[in-house]
Amino acid sequence: MKTLVIAAHPNLASSRINKAWIEELQKHDNVTVHSLYEVYPDEAIDTAREQELLKAHDRIIFQYPLYWYSTPPLLKKWFDAVLQYGWAYGPGGDHLQGKEIGAALSTYGTSESYQPDGSNRFTLPELVRPIEALVHFVGANYVPPFTLSDVTNVTDEQLAQSQVDYVHHITTESAALKA
Repeated sequence: MKTLVIAAHPNLASSRINKAWIEELQKHDNVTVHSLYEVYPDEAIDTAREQELLKAHDRIIFQYPLYWYSTPPLLKKWFDAVLQYGWAYGPGGDHLQGKEIGAALSTYGTSESYQPDGSNRFTLPELVRPIEALVHFVGANYVPPFTLSDVTNVTDEQLAQSQVDYVHHITTESAALKA
């Protein structure tokens, strides 16, 4: 199974977590890492190129830091530019049907803060619902999110384990929940 990881971190070089995840992913032949902010510093997205990348992979993972309870702005712009009517949905829009799509995200807040009684009031799976909705809308299969919280307090050992766990999560055949 070929996996495409679309990384959307505005300053990847300064991100201890996302950078480490990508470094680990790049060791695996069946994983392609595509960093949006590096490829499109001017935010001029090449829609045809992006659609070809999507077609060439079986599983797509959107990797990003949680930004105001959502995705970073370039990833939202990417959704708008790439997932077009007639390509991703609507008549003739079947290019993502049957693929597996999910998210991997890092958060500044603790796991406890992402609970109904926590300071953020919602769980991470609830906050990733727009990605889940997108997946179902385009006829793909949803891969539950991979998350790492409290990133400023992650030890080197925890980071190393998260790298192993992340690769396993996105490359395991049973990762998708069939809807």
